[in-house]
Amino acid sequence: DFLEKLFDKNPFLTNEKSDFFNKKILSLTNHHYKNSPIYRLLINKFNFKFKNKHKLESFPYLPSTLFKELDLISVPNNNIVKTLFSSGTSGAGRSKIFLDKTNSLNQIKTLKSIMTKFLGKERLPMLIIDKDPRSNIKDNFTARSTAIYGFSIFGKKYTYLLNENNEIDYNLLNNFLEKFHKEKFLVFGFTSFIYENLIIKINSKKLKFKMNNALLLHGGGWKKMKEKKISNKIFKEKLFNKFKIKNVQNYYGLIEQTGSIFVECQNCNSFITSVYSDVLIRDNNFKVVKDGLKGLIQLFSLVPSSYPGHNIITEDIGAIVEKK
Repeated sequence: DFLEKLFDKNPFLTNEKSDFFNKKILSLTNHHYKNSPIYRLLINKFNFKFKNKHKLESFPYLPSTLFKELDLISVPNNNIVKTLFSSGTSGAGRSKIFLDKTNSLNQIKTLKSIMTKFLGKERLPMLIIDKDPRSNIKDNFTARSTAIYGFSIFGKKYTYLLNENNEIDYNLLNNFLEKFHKEKFLVFGFTSFIYENLIIKINSKKLKFKMNNALLLHGGGWKKMKEKKISNKIFKEKLFNKFKIKNVQNYYGLIEQTGSIFVECQNCNSFITSVYSDVLIRDNNFKVVKDGLKGLIQLFSLVPSSYPGHNIITEDIGAIVEKK
């Protein structure tokens, strides 16, 4: 399997990437075209020709919103072992991602390949800024719970900050810190949850131990942060001022492309691609813009095989600031 060969390599050695990446995107486009009738119908509108060589920008893409409207599947229905749902309050407005065993496993392996470079190979004691997703079966495969389950492969001694009523459990928190505050430990959660619960709600006087040895990993939830006018820089400053946490790592990813996330580069404060992913920026007329200009983010991933999520255009705004 093509991905299996990549799992053994440094995920950020991207100098050879152009040799294989476009070929694999073509192969995935072909696979989904043959196996998903709905995708085939959509792609025929692009008048796309399956020739050997294509620039990345010429491949047909799907709007991420389509996953809310349609059941997009590229494998037999009885092969589906899991359905993921994006965060949201109603079933009608949530993306549905259908996974078979292979796709589900490749998501985990890809995430492990990328994050091991930042977290190391050793599992760390893990404080999760959320409630246990197992406490509500309806939340079991939402974006938040999927992220918790996915990133839990890097942790051990899992402790959830919130009880079933979304209240901070100071006893559990202090028990966790008593055991692990002197060593490196992992704090994980959605950005908005960390802001609401760790930065705003926690009463520092109730903490019996320090949190300065934490490696804090967070992602998603930035729409709520923008409403509060909290930038990434302010977010980090608040964590340092309250807990003296220096090591804060941000990541960007979508439920439509779980696994092949983009992790923040500590030196440049931007997200970086891996061998599993790539990005283009398009304007409102869907023309590719020059590097440095803002536009809609188009995401490529080599992981989606049971559903056609390998090439999607999002509603998120971004810019390519540097190419290596």
